[in-house]
Amino acid sequence: MSKKRSMNKKMSPKEKQRIRRKKRRRKRLIILIVELIILAALCAVAYGMLKLDMLDIKMLDQEKLEVYRDTGPYTNIALFGLDSREGELEGGVQSDCIMIASINNETDDVRLVSVYRDTLLQLSDGAYGKANSAYNIGGPEEAISLLNRNFDLDIRNYVSVNFSALVDVIDALGGIEVDMTAEEAVYCNGYAFETAQVVGKDMQPIEIYPGVHLLDGVHAVGYARIRYTEGMDFKRTERQREVFQLTADKAKKANIFTLNQIVNEVFPQISTSLSVSDMLGFAANILNYNIVGTTGFPYAVTTSEDIRNHEGSFVVPIDFNSNVTQLHQEIFSEDYYEPSSKVKQIHDDIIYLSGITEGTAAMQTTFEGDTQ
Repeated sequence: MSKKRSMNKKMSPKEKQRIRRKKRRRKRLIILIVELIILAALCAVAYGMLKLDMLDIKMLDQEKLEVYRDTGPYTNIALFGLDSREGELEGGVQSDCIMIASINNETDDVRLVSVYRDTLLQLSDGAYGKANSAYNIGGPEEAISLLNRNFDLDIRNYVSVNFSALVDVIDALGGIEVDMTAEEAVYCNGYAFETAQVVGKDMQPIEIYPGVHLLDGVHAVGYARIRYTEGMDFKRTERQREVFQLTADKAKKANIFTLNQIVNEVFPQISTSLSVSDMLGFAANILNYNIVGTTGFPYAVTTSEDIRNHEGSFVVPIDFNSNVTQLHQEIFSEDYYEPSSKVKQIHDDIIYLSGITEGTAAMQTTFEGDTQ
């Protein structure tokens, strides 16, 4: 006879009843804990749904996006910073900042590519214009299709924000630290003054000295808008990527109360085509994302005010085929990429319109801090 059976024989009926009650209580406690966990999860999802409902979610006509082909394990999202003075998000305004965020879904590495806003590119009607005009003409659909058409991409979603949204995010995070020159500090104050007027906030000038400055929202946006220093608009796009990365890094360390404040203040100022499930997935993985490279595009460019039947100054790609090939090599690791017939046609059109051939000397567009 086993020891267990021997002990059961020795236990009185009252002891056996007590043990049974204890087991029942333990079972009920486990069930209660599971129910609470499920309830907490449901509350979290409900809270997330409530907050996401604050976003301006726009359904895009996928047939109008001119998706070229799937880029494999990468999710590519267009990011637009709008020169919106009245809160416009759906079009009718220039995209002051154009970025492509490419997420490697296998490694969670993120690369940011700024498209120079004055780049000579093909619009949907076959005519040529500046890259930033597409959003003004037809909103996010037109702007996304421009990127897909000219660069052989498969972008299907976008996020658009205005000046005010970025100011609010950075203020909620307590500002960002930026290392700048004395010249940049002067221009930063000037642009911050204008930004403060647009978003309706006060502005206190920063001190003029070279070194690290703690910038509030209006100064950070002002810094990102500087274009009248060495490097002009090319350096400006680098500043935009720098502000984006510094803000993202600080947001990853923010507490739940700060993030909730950001959601409440900023979500109503964002337009996006991302679905609720997409955004919940990104949010769940946010701490794993790592920005590993930032660059401006096209890589080899010059500027010209002598474009056939066009007025103004344009950024002109030098050897457009090679630029698109390099983009696919560096962002998507496609070592033997062959540009599409559409890209080859655009290549020839740019040479015809500008007279700028493959042998033209390229301007400096990459500066200290950029990584490819």
